[in-house]
Amino acid sequence: MGIAMAERNVSSLAVITRKSLFFLFIVASTLFILSWVFVLRSTGSPRFIDHKLLPNSKLNAAIGSRSSGSESQKDVEPSTGNRAILVDNEEEEKPSSSSQEKEASQANNGVGCNTDEKVVLKVFMYDLPPEFHFGLLNWKPQGRSVWPDFHTKIPAYPGGLNLQHSIEYWLTLDLLASELPNPPNARAAMRVRNASEADIIFIPFFSSLSYNRFSKRNPHQKKSSNKVLQDKLVEYVTAQKEWKRSGGRDHLIVAHHPNSLLDARMSLWPATFILSDFGRYPPNVANVEKDVIAPYKHVIKSYANDSSTFDSRPTLLYFQGAIYRKDGGFVRQELFYLLQDEKDVHFTFGSVQKDGINKASQGMHTSKFCLNIAGDTPSSNRLFDAIASHCVPVIISDDIELPYEDVLDYSEFCIFVRTRDALKQNFLVNLTRNIGRDEWTQMWKKLQEVQKFYEFQFPSREGDAVQMIWQAVARRVPAIRMKLHKSRRFSRTVSRKETGLSRIPSPSNFW
Repeated sequence: MGIAMAERNVSSLAVITRKSLFFLFIVASTLFILSWVFVLRSTGSPRFIDHKLLPNSKLNAAIGSRSSGSESQKDVEPSTGNRAILVDNEEEEKPSSSSQEKEASQANNGVGCNTDEKVVLKVFMYDLPPEFHFGLLNWKPQGRSVWPDFHTKIPAYPGGLNLQHSIEYWLTLDLLASELPNPPNARAAMRVRNASEADIIFIPFFSSLSYNRFSKRNPHQKKSSNKVLQDKLVEYVTAQKEWKRSGGRDHLIVAHHPNSLLDARMSLWPATFILSDFGRYPPNVANVEKDVIAPYKHVIKSYANDSSTFDSRPTLLYFQGAIYRKDGGFVRQELFYLLQDEKDVHFTFGSVQKDGINKASQGMHTSKFCLNIAGDTPSSNRLFDAIASHCVPVIISDDIELPYEDVLDYSEFCIFVRTRDALKQNFLVNLTRNIGRDEWTQMWKKLQEVQKFYEFQFPSREGDAVQMIWQAVARRVPAIRMKLHKSRRFSRTVSRKETGLSRIPSPSNFW
C-alpha cells in the first residue's frame, strides 16, 4: 500500500509540473511576441520605418508608397535625391516638419509634397570659360560674364548637319534657364551652386561643335584648335576639387559626335558620357551600363498634322543618303544592289546639298517604311528623321544602342532586321509587303505618340528630348553612387593616392 501511495504522489507531481511548464511557455511566448512588435514599430519593419532617418528620404518614401499600391506609378523616374552622402565629412540630415518639406518641394519643383511627384535632378555645372562653350558660337562675353544674358539674344547654333549633334547646347541652355527668376515649370533638371547638393556634375564643353569647326589643323599650327581645347579642358577639370574627390565618377560630359572628345576621352572616361553610340569606343571606356545614349536632333521637318494613311504613302521602302561607307557601312552598298530595281523602293544617294533636306522630308512623308542602315558607326540621324516623319523605321544595325530603351519598347514602332537576313534576296521587300494596313497603322500611331521624346527645343517642354536625357542620367545616379561608396571602403586604411581618387585610374579595374 505504501508503494501505491508513493506512486500516486509522484504522478500528481508530474501533472503539476507539466501544467506549470506549459503556463510558463505561454507567458514567455506572449512576452516574446510583444517584444518583437515593439522592435518592429521602433526600427525594423519597412511598414514602420521613418523615412526621415534615411539618406535620400524622398526616394525611399516614393518607393515605399509605390510598393504599398496606394499611389499609381508616374511615367517620370524620381531623382536619386541629395548627393550630400557622396562627399567627405557628411553632415547629418536634419528632419524637417511637413510644412517645411512642402515649401522646399514647391521651391524646387513647383509641385506639392506628394512623394510620387517628379523630383528634379540637381546638377552642379562648372563655370568653364566661354572658349569651351558659347565662345565657339562667336559669342563675346561682356566683362567677367561667363554665360549669355537670356534677356538679350541667345547665341544660335549653326544649322545643317551640325545640328544633329547639338545635344550639349540644349542641355546647357536648360540648366541656365533653371536659374532664371521665373524658370520654366516643366523641367527635369535644375542647376545648383553647391556641388555637395548635386546628383551629378556637368562639364559644359561643346565637344561636337569643337570637332566640326576646329578639328582641321592649319599649316602654321602644331595642333588643331580642337585638340588644344581638349588638352586645356582636361587640365582644368582634373584640377577641380570635385573631380579629385570622386576621380570623375560623378561627372557628366557630352561627346555626341563619334569623333568628338577624341583626345580627352582617355583622361575623362571615368565620367558618364552622353553619346550617340559606342561604335568608336573600347568597351572598358564606354558602355551601356556606364553611359547614356542620346538621340540625334532630326534635321528634316517634323510632320505636323499628319493625316496620311497606309494607302496615301505610295513608297514602300525609302533610303536617301551616303551609300558607300567604311567599317560596318558596307551593308548599304550591298542593299543598294539588291533593291535598286524594285519599283516601289526609293534607294538613292543623297546629301544636304541642292535642297537635299527638303527632298528627304518629302520622300519620308510619302513612304510607309524608312531604312536606317548602319554607316561608319552603328547609329545615324536617319532613324530620328524617320520618327519625325512617322515613317516606320526598319533598323539594320546589329550593334545599335537606342535612347531611353530601358523605359521605351522600340519594337512597338520599329522593325529590326539582322544584317545577315537583310542581305538575303527579296527578304526586306517580302517582309515589309507582308505588313498589312492595320499593323502598319498601329505603328504609325505609336510614332506620333513618341515623337515628342526626340524633339529638342528651348525652353524645354514636358517629356521632350532634353528632359528625357536628364531622366536617363538620373537613372544612372544610383549606380554611380554605389561605385563611389565602394571605392571608399578602405579609405581610412589606405592612402588616397593608393585608392586612385587623386589620379585617373586604369579602365581595366575602375568599374
